[in-house]
Amino acid sequence: MAPEVFFSVCYSDKHPPQAIRELYTFTPAILKDYCRHRVKFADYPGAFPEVGQSIRGIYIAGLTDANMDKLDYFEGSEYERRRVKVHLLQKEGDTEVLGTEMTTAVYAFLRADDLEKREWDFEEFQRDKMKLWTRGDWTYDDGDKAAIEHAGP
Repeated sequence: MAPEVFFSVCYSDKHPPQAIRELYTFTPAILKDYCRHRVKFADYPGAFPEVGQSIRGIYIAGLTDANMDKLDYFEGSEYERRRVKVHLLQKEGDTEVLGTEMTTAVYAFLRADDLEKREWDFEEFQRDKMKLWTRGDWTYDDGDKAAIEHAGP
């Protein structure tokens, strides 16, 4: 998940104050044996198990239970949070190489029939759609409701 989308979902602000941004670390990572396809009629991708493929994504350190509740609610019933292992990418000279293996979660898409055959293109999303998912007048307030419901009375 792009940092701008993460902060929009969890803080209703794609550019929160520096003190909040410093709570998290975003590190490029590789998830093996998954592919990120375009979801039909949607702007967003669906990660789906696919042997031999891999996804370049972001490993986020510093997530709280409240963040995860908001992300679960945002992703909705089309996805299931699954525990996976990723390899963080690190620089060696001008090259990125696989580094430390970390256990984390991925939101796996549940409906294979709703995926297009072609891979989802992050650069295309960034260029054409990111502004729609992180614009200033768009907030994701329902995540607060989900966090409260999960916490219980």
